[in-house]
Amino acid sequence: MKKNILILAAASIMLSIASCGSKTSEKADSHIVPCDNTLCEPTCNANTEDIIAICKTLDLYVEAAIQGDSKVAEPAFAENATISHVENGVLVCVPIKELFTYYDATGQQSASYEVSQYSIAGNVAMVRIESKFGETEFSDMFTLARNGKDWKIVSKVYYMK
Repeated sequence: MKKNILILAAASIMLSIASCGSKTSEKADSHIVPCDNTLCEPTCNANTEDIIAICKTLDLYVEAAIQGDSKVAEPAFAENATISHVENGVLVCVPIKELFTYYDATGQQSASYEVSQYSIAGNVAMVRIESKFGETEFSDMFTLARNGKDWKIVSKVYYMK
């Protein structure tokens, strides 16, 4: 099913339509939603391979929640990555290990995401997704850097809706 998503995403990109939807649960219905310029505004000259590699990285992030296993997400993140949010008006920045603790403590749950914006410049990228973990919805913003052929999440900033 994931392979079909990647193939559809690549085909959409080649037609100059960005991929804006993905669910990573094998049990969930997968879908690709074409951009209508109100949801997703790609601002880059990215090649298809970069888009697919970034989606694989984001899939690991969400798949870890589905499986309730931080080991699934670890390859998606740089070793010294951070996660940040604002809580009661105060900025909170912690090591990514805090997210891994969340995955392991929460256990398996439904999770999905849709890419709403991305921008790629050479070997760095910014991606915004709208995600849902269990019943909680988030706007997540990621900074990624290419490490060899792989894209690694360097930072995650989120807003809980």
